[in-house]
Amino acid sequence: MKSKQLRDYLKYYRVIRHFFCAKYKITYPDLELLYFLSSEKYFGREDFDKYNELFSWEDKKLYRLIKDGWIDTFREHKSGNKVIYKISYKGVRMLDSLYNKLSGEEIPEAPSNNPLFHKNVRYTSKVYRNMIKEMNAFHKEQRLKGEDS
Repeated sequence: MKSKQLRDYLKYYRVIRHFFCAKYKITYPDLELLYFLSSEKYFGREDFDKYNELFSWEDKKLYRLIKDGWIDTFREHKSGNKVIYKISYKGVRMLDSLYNKLSGEEIPEAPSNNPLFHKNVRYTSKVYRNMIKEMNAFHKEQRLKGEDS
């Protein structure tokens, strides 16, 4: 990937991140922690804690992410073996969708698929909603330019 393409890949990162956090009711730090952990096929508590040190301290974060369905236990603790975790199917699907959006897939504008498009939302959501419309138009235009070439 050329460096210009990489910059374009991240052009709408903030808008996409905001959409995903709103849609999946997840915090920015949790999302970023899932990015990191998704590159590890399996991880232990030590791996989790090492990267989690970069974020504000929360004693029960791992257990909350398990309870919320973002992380699964791959191997239980028994006979001297440590517990091993992995990103859940739900987490993998969400991250795959996020990467697709970064690659130019449009964000839905229907209120049924995007909480930012509900009627009674805060001003900030309206600002992001307008940026999503602009981003989607940009991606449509880019695809049309690609078809003409």
